Amino acid sequence: MSSFVDVALPVPLRRAFTYRVPDGMTLRLGMRVAVPFSGQKLAGFVLRTHDDPPVGLKRVLSVAGSFESEPVFPEDLHAFLLRAADYYLHPVGEVLKLAAPALPKEAFKALKESGFVEHADDIKGRRLTTQLTSRVTRVPEVALPLRAGVKQKALLALIEARGAMLLTELQKLVPGARGVVSSLVEKGVLHAEDVEIAADRFFSADLPREAPFEATGEQRAAIDTLTTALRAGKGGAFLLHGVTGSGKTEVYLQLVADALEREQGALVLVPEIALTPQLVARFRARFGEGIAVLHSGLADRERHHAWRALRRGELRLAIGARSALFAPVPRLGVIIVDEEHDSSFKQEEGFRYHGRDMAMLRAHMTQAVCVLGSATPSVESYYLTEQGKMTRLSLTHRAKHQLMPEVEVVELARNPGVGPSGHPLITGPLHRAIQRCLSAGDQAILFLNRRGFAPSLHCRACGEVARCPACSVSLTEHRRAGVLRCHYCDFAMPITEACPQCHALALERVGIGTERLEDALQTSFVEARVGRLDRDTAAGSGVEEVLDRMRKRELDILVGTQMVTKGHDLPGVTLVGVLLADQSLAFPDFRAAERTFQLLAQVSGRAGRGDRPGRVLLQTYQSDHYAVRFALHHDYLGFYREEIETRRELGYVPIARLVAVRADAGDEVVARKVVKELAELCERMPEVKDRVVQVLGPAPAPIERLRSRFRMRFLLRSRSRAALRKVAQAVVSRIDEGVSPARAHVDVDPVSML
Repeated sequence: MSSFVDVALPVPLRRAFTYRVPDGMTLRLGMRVAVPFSGQKLAGFVLRTHDDPPVGLKRVLSVAGSFESEPVFPEDLHAFLLRAADYYLHPVGEVLKLAAPALPKEAFKALKESGFVEHADDIKGRRLTTQLTSRVTRVPEVALPLRAGVKQKALLALIEARGAMLLTELQKLVPGARGVVSSLVEKGVLHAEDVEIAADRFFSADLPREAPFEATGEQRAAIDTLTTALRAGKGGAFLLHGVTGSGKTEVYLQLVADALEREQGALVLVPEIALTPQLVARFRARFGEGIAVLHSGLADRERHHAWRALRRGELRLAIGARSALFAPVPRLGVIIVDEEHDSSFKQEEGFRYHGRDMAMLRAHMTQAVCVLGSATPSVESYYLTEQGKMTRLSLTHRAKHQLMPEVEVVELARNPGVGPSGHPLITGPLHRAIQRCLSAGDQAILFLNRRGFAPSLHCRACGEVARCPACSVSLTEHRRAGVLRCHYCDFAMPITEACPQCHALALERVGIGTERLEDALQTSFVEARVGRLDRDTAAGSGVEEVLDRMRKRELDILVGTQMVTKGHDLPGVTLVGVLLADQSLAFPDFRAAERTFQLLAQVSGRAGRGDRPGRVLLQTYQSDHYAVRFALHHDYLGFYREEIETRRELGYVPIARLVAVRADAGDEVVARKVVKELAELCERMPEVKDRVVQVLGPAPAPIERLRSRFRMRFLLRSRSRAALRKVAQAVVSRIDEGVSPARAHVDVDPVSML
């Protein structure tokens, strides 16, 4: 029995702490224990057991108790988490805490009372299958009081847009929603009735079981290749490159079925669980209820239940967003990353891992088959196939033999006038296309990557723009909610007619958003039923409700932001209009062209998935840009070849690797000083002096101020992973010594350049 253990704690320190093991207590690698730390008790994870007392310490504190009778993670998952923490230079204690199920609230209390908890599973807990809430509807004949507050207006705007909402959803969108609803119910403005709903909305609907579809020739070739690799037991990485509507999901389903038949586990990662009810429904229809769906809407107990069911082998299939990567799937045989190109797979706060890259690492460590699927693969993934590090599987035709939609360009420079709708971005050609679509009884999607009514308010008298007091961005008008809102920190203030600076009645709206576009369409096409899908309408079950209305033909036109570009299957859509196809090219990011091509190709793929051919109109000022030009012809390979040459010229990913070093502080001078000191540290290193590693910057971040903190950064770039890592480790060591009052961090393989 070991006398000491090294424990990783959830603190921003890249080291373990040694504790004495009390007599009679047996601890093993990976167990979660309670230990005293800085005057409090923390839950940490055993990294090492040994008999060697720490050198130079006279007094070693003792472990207070253990929370489980066995290691939290299976051995293979524990090893993967240590590798992931090491790769991203992140404190391992924080990584292990993020990956582990949350401790029940009663755990520390039980520890305090008894001094020892054998394991947290023994503390009472059950899965909640249903919960009681209220369905809130508008009473149309009762007007909102004239002195209604901002929250009341915002809440009422949401209900009016959606028809009816659950209180549980409103609570996620409007702070203090329960009290606001209660007040409006008393005034007779709202009506509320008690309803019982499924605790997990992904299991609320009954679905008939579905048999596998007959695979096309291309699908069969892909399935055979993947199942052969699975049965060989040596794993492998595959890129499933299939055009929109080519049936990638059926390939996933048949591969997972093969794994489950062999009593192996499978893990399916999706960009955002809120946007993929359709995928979850397909898996439920094929495999029944034996699925762990891991998402942010689960309460701690439900998440704990799903985790334990997987850990014990009661469930072998898990579906979820990026954090599902850490699910303890037993005998893991398959990992699927759907829409692998999506930037949502990158975690931008705390442990800044990339779900796609770490899925490949986990599959490699467990000899599982890893499948990355996309109609528009990331440049990094396609490059790996060219380097022979990943096998490419192609689906070049739509599964139901539909043709790819016809794509046309509308030159905005040649159509400068306002069309018949009066909206500045609904040109004459687009207006006529919508008319023809509606006359034929079909549906349309209009994509504008800007939510709200107007992106900014500008004063004609003094020139000021309404800005967020905490961020260096303008406030966006949300007319229905009656507020100006910051899309970064969520600051909101009531809409005012007078300029906040000079008080002149000279405010004008600059730019357009989805809310204003929705209003214009409803005015122009009076008989059409218009819906909207963006962050303002998508909380809770909002996405499913809007898409369900489209599938039931209860909507004729759907207006949306990036949410409408995802892999939704809407057979009635024959027209897609992209109002500003080149909008994202203006982003200060070397991936701007790639993201533009992906957005255009993905949203174009929503058209013509039913029995009728599809048509896409791309409105643009830059029709000669290669991202637009290749999207016009659904030509991924043409785009990739031009993009990779640009990256090679400039020395960007995937030709070279990047590490971002960022610092922020409430004082701009402090932020500048800290980031300059860290950059100078790098400049003194041999790898930088010899130009093996380049230092780009330092400079202010494109969004210089966010949540009242000034942000500075620089990039490290190199083709040598080892040299880049050595310089980054030096930066991490300096940060660990303390750069207070600033905060600083390194981001290995950064995605966001903002």
